[in-house]
Amino acid sequence: MANIAFIGLGNMGGPMAANLVKAGHKVLGFDLVATSRDAAQAAGVSIAATSIEAVKGAEMVVTMLPAGKHVLSVWSELLPAVAKGALVIDCSTIDVASAVEAHGLAARHGVMSVDAPVSGGVGGAQGATLTFMCGGGDKAFAAARPILEAMGKKIVHCGDAGAGQAAKICNNMILGISMIGVCEAFTLAEKLGLSHQALFDVASTSSGQCWSLTTYCPVPGPVPTSPANNDYKPGFAAALMLKDLRLSQEAAKTAGAATPMGAHAEEIYAAFEKAGHGGADFSGIINYLREQAGKK
Repeated sequence: MANIAFIGLGNMGGPMAANLVKAGHKVLGFDLVATSRDAAQAAGVSIAATSIEAVKGAEMVVTMLPAGKHVLSVWSELLPAVAKGALVIDCSTIDVASAVEAHGLAARHGVMSVDAPVSGGVGGAQGATLTFMCGGGDKAFAAARPILEAMGKKIVHCGDAGAGQAAKICNNMILGISMIGVCEAFTLAEKLGLSHQALFDVASTSSGQCWSLTTYCPVPGPVPTSPANNDYKPGFAAALMLKDLRLSQEAAKTAGAATPMGAHAEEIYAAFEKAGHGGADFSGIINYLREQAGKK
């Protein structure tokens, strides 16, 4: 079993660190937020006084942070204290350029690195069913895999440095677009007098089938575990979806890719957040669409 430092113990990082403890690893964690530290400690994670203290003697370091600037700042601070030959895994969702820069920082300090953003939300973090999309060298990925398997069920090596972030951005652009499409279909069905269950029964077994419909249905009833049945309390907050859509559009601009649907999805989620719903689940966008229909 490994000695693991875990930096970032929030809604995702806390349960992920707890699952490493359940798998038998020794986990020393740190977070700037006291309530996050307390929750992780209650789940069996040992808490360090500082992030530097957490990484000293660690064979592996996992970071789960809000944005690229945070990852680069934390890695710049921590890497001098990380043992040569250790492995650093970043599970944050950040821009590709920052991920590549982070890999460069690790290499200069003689440390292996993997970018491994996740899909699956808080439920996946709690249930250890996350999907990890990984970028980095073969040796680093091989070292990371057993650790990631303690936190997820699907581990995919997408390519070299930054490839995990590229895959995550593309995946979540699909998700954001498809959720809006599913929500539009349900709002149209309501206007046409079609029940939610009838549309679900047809679309879930026809060409309209997709994850946003069959696993995360945005109306109460057809999928009992979806946030629609819990007043749209977030499994994946709308503000986080907006963050990922913005990352997709930054990447599209840099790469010269045409993503008109992704751009429009970003605009819709930006309006949803501006209306004060950034903390709601991203499937709650259906309520925004209903509001817009009422204004016509």
